[in-house]
Amino acid sequence: MARDLSQGGLMVQIREVRAGYMNIKLKQPFTIALGTVSEARNVVVEIETDQGHRGWGEAAPMTLVTGDFQEGILQAVLGYLRPLLLGQDPRQIARISATMDRVLQGNYGARVAVEIALFDLLGKIYGMPLYVLWGGHDNTFESDYTIGMDEPQIMASRVEPLLEQGYRILKVKVGENGQKDLKRVAAVAEAASGRASLRLDANQGWTVKEAIATIKAMEKYNLELVEEPIPRGNLDGLALIRQRVNIPIMADETVFSPRDALEVIKRGAADLINIKLMKAGGLLAARKIDALAATAGMECMVGCMIESRLSITAAAHLVASSPNITRADLDAPGFLVSDPVSGGAEFKGGVCTLPERPGLGLELDRQAVEFFDQPHSR
Repeated sequence: MARDLSQGGLMVQIREVRAGYMNIKLKQPFTIALGTVSEARNVVVEIETDQGHRGWGEAAPMTLVTGDFQEGILQAVLGYLRPLLLGQDPRQIARISATMDRVLQGNYGARVAVEIALFDLLGKIYGMPLYVLWGGHDNTFESDYTIGMDEPQIMASRVEPLLEQGYRILKVKVGENGQKDLKRVAAVAEAASGRASLRLDANQGWTVKEAIATIKAMEKYNLELVEEPIPRGNLDGLALIRQRVNIPIMADETVFSPRDALEVIKRGAADLINIKLMKAGGLLAARKIDALAATAGMECMVGCMIESRLSITAAAHLVASSPNITRADLDAPGFLVSDPVSGGAEFKGGVCTLPERPGLGLELDRQAVEFFDQPHSR
């Protein structure tokens, strides 16, 4: 049994854990070098305490990146994690996270969904927004918006509507081949005509030689950064690219864990790190990655998969809590045809503002989720 942490001597226990499918269509197919997505097929976790508080969490699997898939996440939460969570004090998040690490290897989505729900509960129990519990740096920040990979003129045609909405940072997906990618960036840069800064993401699509040549050819466009140019794991290649080009290199898929981040830092393989909750497997691990990077003088960005505003709000609280997280790529809710969340992170153009409500500061429309209380297969 979890020990009593409350000041008034009142135990808080987890009474119920539920999980279910939340499927939301995208406004248009979204293509990156790794593949095309047309629907968010996510898992929602709801954790309820004996005091009546409810915490929400979300997992957004991207199988080609993390190996997670929707059905597996649901089975992991209800079949493996639910029995461990029932009766526990939800405030003992580090203890629960360590237990999840012991009983469930991989399964990043299941673990992050549970952790997000636990931190939502923590804020609600103590009556404070999550970012304030973590030190409260700034509840307003700017996010970019991503232009998926397509024909150059189609990508260029998406620039003006985004500028009209107020976005001033655009992230451009490339990675098919260097020559065509050059045309894509040229078209987007011309359409933006200096009115927005540009970030580039190759999603592991180039070779080392191709990356160096392509990035050098793109230097005239004053790109802010180039993200994950070559297949993950090739730290020597990544370090070589960083040495040969003048645009900062960001590690994304290369960094899942704090240990990965430490290795990137030791090898001088990147200038920046992109933290994603769905890769890190939880908010605790994400904060450790940021702390390691900050210690090494390396700034971070917080990015996302194809997520709803539920887990995006959790990521936004992470951004708002740390001065070392200087960039955000939290645009996924803008891709979805519907929004099941009320409250939470509010986006106006590229500006995100967090509410001063406890926990994540949101509520979820339960009608958007097909809930189960036992492991389920279709």
